[in-house]
Amino acid sequence: MKIITAKKENLKKIIDVLKSGGVIISPTDTVYGLLCDSTNKKAVGKIFRIKKREKSKPLALFVKDIAMAKKLAIIDAKKEKFLKKVWPGKITAVLKIKDAAGGGRTPASWRGCDPRKSLLTKKKTIGLRIPNYKLLNLILEKFEKPIVQTSANTSGRPATTKIKKVLDYFKNQTTKPDLVVNAADLPARKPSKVIDLINNNILRK
Repeated sequence: MKIITAKKENLKKIIDVLKSGGVIISPTDTVYGLLCDSTNKKAVGKIFRIKKREKSKPLALFVKDIAMAKKLAIIDAKKEKFLKKVWPGKITAVLKIKDAAGGGRTPASWRGCDPRKSLLTKKKTIGLRIPNYKLLNLILEKFEKPIVQTSANTSGRPATTKIKKVLDYFKNQTTKPDLVVNAADLPARKPSKVIDLINNNILRK
């Protein structure tokens, strides 16, 4: 795993790894996370293998703005008003996927692997979030595509803000992340709150 510092001058290196189908360990506004290009089928498969996560358990996405979220999910005026209050921030919103029949035309840059299909659940829902972390927001702005995001731990282990613990999770694995963006230890924080905006309940506090 190549390690770089979490500085703006390394933005191009991070984007290049995402574009090449790599998986990145990155700081976020909650815990350290694993990121990859949601429109790259091999990258999505790799993040599941690194995470040792069953494919029946969907992953959420980071989006750069409400406009991108609307390309993925059905967001009415009431939901949009709520999301504008809590985004950017530590709230993952579970929403109904917008399919082609519902006016969700696939953007040209997503056609290699439409995230609405690769991350589709049986309930046809998707988890979305706009983070509040400067470097991550710059990545999303420059990358211009939704990014798969999940905590940087293997299934069954706790999410963490400690960089050494993150590295220890993956150092002996056959399949490892390709790049580590090291921001040292993050402030003590928990993963994002998950809110089901379809049924209006909290799935994770």
